[in-house]
Amino acid sequence: MVIEMSIIHCDMDAFYASVEQRDNPALRGKPVAVGGSVRQRGVISAASYEARRYGVRSAMPTFKALQLCPELVLLPVNHAKYEKVSRQIMRIFRHYTPLVEPLSLDEAFLDVRGSEGLFGPAEVIGREIQRRIREELGLTVSVGIGPNKFLAKLASGHRKPCGFTVIPADRAVEFISPLPVSKLWGTGARTAERLYKMGVQTIGDLRRFSLPTLEQQFGKYGLVLYQLARGIDDRPVEPARAAKSIGKEVTFATDVYSFDELHCILRELAEKVGRRLRKHGLKCGSVTLKVKYPDFRLVTRSKTLREPTDLTSVIYRAAEELLRRHCVPPVRLLGLTCGKLTDVDQPALFPDEKAIKEARVTKALDALKDKYGEDVVRIGRLLRPKNEDG
Repeated sequence: MVIEMSIIHCDMDAFYASVEQRDNPALRGKPVAVGGSVRQRGVISAASYEARRYGVRSAMPTFKALQLCPELVLLPVNHAKYEKVSRQIMRIFRHYTPLVEPLSLDEAFLDVRGSEGLFGPAEVIGREIQRRIREELGLTVSVGIGPNKFLAKLASGHRKPCGFTVIPADRAVEFISPLPVSKLWGTGARTAERLYKMGVQTIGDLRRFSLPTLEQQFGKYGLVLYQLARGIDDRPVEPARAAKSIGKEVTFATDVYSFDELHCILRELAEKVGRRLRKHGLKCGSVTLKVKYPDFRLVTRSKTLREPTDLTSVIYRAAEELLRRHCVPPVRLLGLTCGKLTDVDQPALFPDEKAIKEARVTKALDALKDKYGEDVVRIGRLLRPKNEDG
């Protein structure tokens, strides 16, 4: 049986930093990073390949990146710019197939079965995508091709930047065997640590274990490990991936000791998250509070709501309860995430006249903000002196 090489994974090279270097030729060839400032305890969102030679990596604290590379050019994150370029990239992808599954602004899976009669085999389509992104957008992309998503994603990361790798089904086991077990999809630090304790360092090592043994050790994920170690992945490319959560967090320039200030910041986060929910026509069924302490200890706590909501006050009350019960200042980072999202507008089981009125007022306020900006109306308790960091 011939297995089609129909899945392409495209991953832009150092996306944010490359966009900045493209738009400012003076930055080309220099170590560039995009991220938050040291004063705001920022982290690196993306680093150019010149910066990576110094050890600068995404998710690294900015202060550490500057220690490794004192001449690093640090730029603020410009989401609007990157989103615009991402839309251009995705339009190129969708020229070749409607089956495009974005994973983020800068990477996506493409299923080109059914498109090959028009554009040629997957290898030809992959080369065309590279050419168009280079010529039309002035950027580079690494392309991986395989019979499934797991192998295609491994392939795209094999020879960055501007890599092009094909993993045929009959060479999959040979290709993946020497790779570290951490390369397996879904294998986080804890799972990897458990595998190391079992003597598993590489994907090839993992194949020594039977399916029953892996299921005994890892439950349902044992089957996933067993299959991936053999290059098997049945996940389809899903072009309409729905958002699983919407959230917002803030890292403070200095640790926050005051509960009153934390409440105020939490209300502001609830405002922003609630507004995003309403913009997308979504409601949430759960609220999660995220707290990071000065020693980097991270605590997350969640609360399930009685009914899905997009109202800021309901989201805030749930988060505020979690804050009171589970937070002990000082705090380094505070975050709020709404999960269990739905776009089904079900009527409340017990209609609340107060909630109905609040929904009407919220809709009117959203319309004002759409027309005149986010700060046209603000809750009194959120107003702080101009010289305070907000």
